[in-house]
Amino acid sequence: MSIDTATGKEAPAEISSERVKDIFSSIAKKYERFNAVSSFGAYKVWLAGMMKQAPIGPDDDVLDIAGGTGDVTFSVARAKHPAHIQCTDLVPEMLDVARMHRDEGAAEGVPVDFDVVDAQDIPYADASYDAVTMAYGIRNMPDRPQALAEMFRVLKPGGALVCLEFSTPPNHVWRALYTFYLKHLIPFWGGLITGDRDGFVYLARSIRAFPDQRGLTALMEDAGFSDVTWKNYTGGIAAVHVAKKPE
Repeated sequence: MSIDTATGKEAPAEISSERVKDIFSSIAKKYERFNAVSSFGAYKVWLAGMMKQAPIGPDDDVLDIAGGTGDVTFSVARAKHPAHIQCTDLVPEMLDVARMHRDEGAAEGVPVDFDVVDAQDIPYADASYDAVTMAYGIRNMPDRPQALAEMFRVLKPGGALVCLEFSTPPNHVWRALYTFYLKHLIPFWGGLITGDRDGFVYLARSIRAFPDQRGLTALMEDAGFSDVTWKNYTGGIAAVHVAKKPE
């Protein structure tokens, strides 16, 4: 079932897919600055935590889904030095920024290739990757079960999906403060930095409509993953899920 990612309600997939393309193609060159400012630098802690949890070795072939401007791809390259990383995203303009970073040496010698990919229809063979990484991606996909099924399909048996995503703080006071921040400050920062306030109204709404840690775990298990664990960061504002494909 496809949904409107801004509300979580059933809707044609095209509504969310076209919205995501429009928003991220227009802000691609300013996206990294927004991440740094709006999270007060916490996104670096989240990425570091993701790398600590990621079971990726030096011989692995890694698929980065919703790779955007390359934050996760180049974090994996620096922390894990795998054999190869395939960085993919729905929005070509985001990948253009990632290519620029690679050309500047961000991959530290790790081979990185780029491809425009809709994660709900991944154009790669079954069991072709040792690990799949994804940050802030699944939330923007209108058919999340299909996307997770595709990630499961392209993983080798024993491989892992490592997913960093905004989540739900379990403490009700912290959750209330975070809800206020999402509603008022995310659109403010987004408008100030990128000029696209409406795009960040969507971003905030999509975060509020997204399942919590247990909800995302259930989606992963429904797709066939096992041994799903998660670790909260910044009080549960973000969480890193690790899900295994059975041997």
